Amino acid sequence: MRLMDCREFAERGRIGAARMQAVDANAIALGLSSLQMMETAGAALARAALEEAPARVLVFAGAGNNGGDGLVAARHLAGEVEVEVVSVAGRATPANADQAALLARAGVPVRVVGCAAEAAALGPELGNADLVIDALLGIGAVPPLREPVATLVGLVNISSARVIAADVPTPGCRADRVLAFHRPKTDGAETVPIGIPLEAEICAGPGDLLALARRRRDAHKGDGGRVLVVGGGPYQGAPYLAGLAALRAGADVVLVATPAPLPYPDVITIPVEGGPGWESHLDRLAAEAERADAVVMGNGLGPGSAGIAARLAPSCRRAVVDADALRPPLPVAPETVYTPHAGEFARVFGPLPAEGLADRARAVRRAARDGVVLLKGPVDIVSDGERVRFNRTGTPAMTVGGTGDVLAGVVGALLCRLSPFEAAVAGAYATGVAGEQAARGRTAGLLASDMLTRLPGALYGGSQDA
Repeated sequence: MRLMDCREFAERGRIGAARMQAVDANAIALGLSSLQMMETAGAALARAALEEAPARVLVFAGAGNNGGDGLVAARHLAGEVEVEVVSVAGRATPANADQAALLARAGVPVRVVGCAAEAAALGPELGNADLVIDALLGIGAVPPLREPVATLVGLVNISSARVIAADVPTPGCRADRVLAFHRPKTDGAETVPIGIPLEAEICAGPGDLLALARRRRDAHKGDGGRVLVVGGGPYQGAPYLAGLAALRAGADVVLVATPAPLPYPDVITIPVEGGPGWESHLDRLAAEAERADAVVMGNGLGPGSAGIAARLAPSCRRAVVDADALRPPLPVAPETVYTPHAGEFARVFGPLPAEGLADRARAVRRAARDGVVLLKGPVDIVSDGERVRFNRTGTPAMTVGGTGDVLAGVVGALLCRLSPFEAAVAGAYATGVAGEQAARGRTAGLLASDMLTRLPGALYGGSQDA
């Protein structure tokens, strides 16, 4: 994969908290540590502070990684100007704690505040400061503020000092300058790079799994989603691979509508007649589709029955269209993910460039008119018509039949809880990881069913065999 050829697919402009956290996690997985990013960010803060020519600087630092940026800035400012740190008491992140240990050797005074009264006592100190660095809370922080942060913000707002915010202003805190790291999170911010590699932005990674919230302890049956799989006939196992994959990916209830019932007790089978007989079951299938959180259609269906998918799509809220359902007329649900391989893509979307990853990505982006397109290949390409993401997980052993059905089932389960683009990116990444783990370094001899028990670990961590 030639990354330089794909630089155009890096997103620009403002970035939200969840996406920035995903990019950070992807960068860490690529080998860039939190400490490295923090050191670069804090050094940039210090340079910005010196541009203000202050005589005395106060650094307000929280216990999170944003506070760690402020601690780095204070260390870099030591010896250049008079600097003091006001640290909010609390359980520090590991990177913050590491920076605090370094700062302790730099001779910078640190005052720890744990309540509103201790914060209020800082009024005279703040009155003598020319510049405040706001590193109290990072992205994702929302009002109301807890003490002592609320009192500290109030003091800053009535002070005459200039204020530089680290990455984002603490909610409710004024800022004369905002120094955003990697990409801006607010309007008007100055952006400084912190060394995050291009791959962390344009390639799927473990950060894309952060959108999968942990299941609550009081979760009930069905909270993980209800998936209907419609397929089978000429290829009996395909819909069951998709259904079992959906269960392993977190769906709670999976139904398989098929003319080829197989004895899998974990899924609910809806027997139907194949070929033209599908039409006689359309009303029942439409009712089941309306009840389902996501519908996966096309797996093992055979070309002769492909039309049932287009008839069923209007009854679906969300759908994954795969295999034989990828035929004109293309099924279109309110939210749809299409999962073609190269031949299926050409069949429904037009010719695909034979070479050049960037050219193929542009073709996928153009094709994503009615939904998200996930083009399967040695490098998967996902687009919603605007964004493009590449996935490089997987193994040549996954060329065996059935792995595409597993992917469709995984995306269907994730579609119950995520947006179509997020579900496609996370599904491609985790399915590839599961394939790598199941193949154990081999390039052949993998069964699609070998991947099923690896999916929970790939998606949610823990034992790879669970």
